[in-house]
Amino acid sequence: MKEDANMADINNSIPATCFPSAAGLASSWDRELLEKVGAALGEECQAENVSILLGPGANIKRSPLCGRNFEYFSEDPYLSSEMAASHIKGVQSQGVGTSLKHFAANNQEYRRMTVDAVVDERTLREIYFASFESAVKKARPWTVMCAYNKLNGEYCSENRYLLTDILKDEWMHEGFVVSDWGAVNDRVNGLDAGLDLEMPQALVLGIKK
Repeated sequence: MKEDANMADINNSIPATCFPSAAGLASSWDRELLEKVGAALGEECQAENVSILLGPGANIKRSPLCGRNFEYFSEDPYLSSEMAASHIKGVQSQGVGTSLKHFAANNQEYRRMTVDAVVDERTLREIYFASFESAVKKARPWTVMCAYNKLNGEYCSENRYLLTDILKDEWMHEGFVVSDWGAVNDRVNGLDAGLDLEMPQALVLGIKK
């Protein structure tokens, strides 16, 4: 067991407090508690020289088979957005940024890098965008992370409607829009759509040339 852990680099990870999962915290419906947890996380990030905390996740729980449901707050967009906003405020009160994710309609792990979420405007507004909108407007996260999947035929990292029309123009997001790790398929299209930062590095074939 120890050898396996070493191979996975688990024994070399940074010591940190293990707080309850997002699902557990959201069940409290306690905004003040979420803000305190966020502040504690921010303090630990400061201690370890971490500038951006990659969270919280505000995705809506639509499938019980999603392997990361415990990371997300709720199937209810209002509860999810309120908890995310409090979490963001807490973390950023310590001078550490957050990365609200995964924007948008990323609700399953199976084929998450290629699946096309086909969602009509009303459903987007009332469910999938709603879990992010209030958090963006109330808490002003330093960054918002776009998802791997396509939304209505366009990858989220290249979706101008999503990143510019909604996030930057309508919600007045002034921070960075970052990609999920390796999510950029076409860098030029991404920049044109409103993507500001590709993570973790330039992965497109031939970019070093």
